Amino acid sequence: MRRTIFHVDVNSAFLSWSAVKKLREEPGSVDLRTIPSAVGGDVSTRHGIITARSIPAKKFGIKTAMPVTKALELCPNLVMVQSDFETYRKFSAAFIEILKKYGAVVEQASIDEAYVDMTGQENVIEKAVAGRYNEPFPVNAALLIKNEIRDTLGFTVNIGISENKLLAKMASDFQKPDRTHTLYPEEVPEKMWPLPIGDLFGCGSKSAERLRHIGVFTIGDAARLSPELLIPLLGNAGGTYIHEAANGRSESIVTDEREEAKSISNELTTSYDIDEKNLSPDGEQILRLLAEKVSKRLKAKNFYAGTIGFGVKTDDFKRRSIQRKLNDTINDEDTIYQVSRKLMDELLIGEKGLFRQGAKVRLFCVSATGLDHGEFRQMTLFDLARNKEAEDKEKQKKEKLNRMTHAIQQKYGKDAVHRGF
Repeated sequence: MRRTIFHVDVNSAFLSWSAVKKLREEPGSVDLRTIPSAVGGDVSTRHGIITARSIPAKKFGIKTAMPVTKALELCPNLVMVQSDFETYRKFSAAFIEILKKYGAVVEQASIDEAYVDMTGQENVIEKAVAGRYNEPFPVNAALLIKNEIRDTLGFTVNIGISENKLLAKMASDFQKPDRTHTLYPEEVPEKMWPLPIGDLFGCGSKSAERLRHIGVFTIGDAARLSPELLIPLLGNAGGTYIHEAANGRSESIVTDEREEAKSISNELTTSYDIDEKNLSPDGEQILRLLAEKVSKRLKAKNFYAGTIGFGVKTDDFKRRSIQRKLNDTINDEDTIYQVSRKLMDELLIGEKGLFRQGAKVRLFCVSATGLDHGEFRQMTLFDLARNKEAEDKEKQKKEKLNRMTHAIQQKYGKDAVHRGF
């Protein structure tokens, strides 16, 4: 049976969701999607980067990840909107619920996109469509889902249709917004091969640049090269992937089972520069907050970390990081803070630290990798002391309970109290 896979992508998600919220709270106000507008940074200070922009803003050359200051140079009348992740999470959950009404399996890829396995859902869709669309399955299914999201939630999505996840993802990136596109293997030469190599999903900017250096400018150029020519340039995994993906082949399946996390991290962007003058106390307070968040997330998943990392983004928008592998895995806040504090001092104020080079910092990050569930932890003296303390407390509780039980039985008889099961 030929599989039917959808990739559903919310159009300009953060901007769209902010626009819908504004229209609901202020009926009759301007729709942010119809004017040059963007989400990102600190609205009051106009610092940070663009995380989403409207189609009118795109026409000014404004792109995601662009510094807000640069965006305002390109479009001085750009309307800036503060990020609102509580709202974003609610809209995300709502659109995923609609997908689950119709799909056999839904795999949420990010807050604003998901894969849906629609294989064998013809009867479900036929009943739901009830003659409203004259398209064959699965196009009518995509129209049903797309229009329900638009009409009930107020924002639009693109839906890509194919028989594997890769091609469905590529199809959803075709003309936007509020569109449905197919990209089956037989359509790859016509619809996908003419696209620039950088548009191939999974081909990063560095790989694309290397490929252009050897004359590979389109996806079709890569598809016609043998893996033997790509592997020396991109490595075994990279070269094989580009060859397979360029030819529209992918074995990845849609699954709603999440892989266990390989790392946990938290970061925070400040609205002002951090340098050696205000590293204490400002930087220390930020570090403490991040250590607390990472610790809570580790404990919530019963994880211990074998490596702690500290990273920053400097005022030239470059990321710098450092990490340390530990003798034993940890998840407590104090130890995470102490390790990350040493890393922070080394990266920022050490002999070759970034502050010595005149850099300033706007983003702090604490990460935990090398995760396990404590099965490889060595028992430390602290652990032994803590376990002994817990055992003593438990013993005291049992002794106190026995004394109470004996006193009650002495006064009211043996049947007055008994052990519960």
